[in-house]
Amino acid sequence: MKLGVRMLQIASFYFVVGVVMGMGMSMTDHYELSPVHVHLNLIGWVSMAIGGLVYCRFPEAAGLLGKLHFWMHNIGVPLMMGGLTALIFGATGLLLFVPIGGVLIVLGTILFFANVVRNIRAA
Repeated sequence: MKLGVRMLQIASFYFVVGVVMGMGMSMTDHYELSPVHVHLNLIGWVSMAIGGLVYCRFPEAAGLLGKLHFWMHNIGVPLMMGGLTALIFGATGLLLFVPIGGVLIVLGTILFFANVVRNIRAA
């Protein structure tokens, strides 16, 4: 399956999770997980969807840099969000997942930027 299509599918999953999480917080009046909700929507849904659209529109960018970006993002998001959720609920032993996931996301984003500069020309 094409990289861009796979990214859009995963982004759509994060969109559903983020929206359901937001609805659940609203219905229960418990907003402790707001940081997780916001990050899932921004880096899970929006950032991945934009990446997926870029890779669909510019398939030449879906090479090695695209694949590295894909995997760093898709490993980083669950690590960071899982660690942040655990931290919010007091499981400080899982705190290390937050910076590990965050660094993977940042490195993947830098690769995405380099990929765009390198492979995407004016259409």
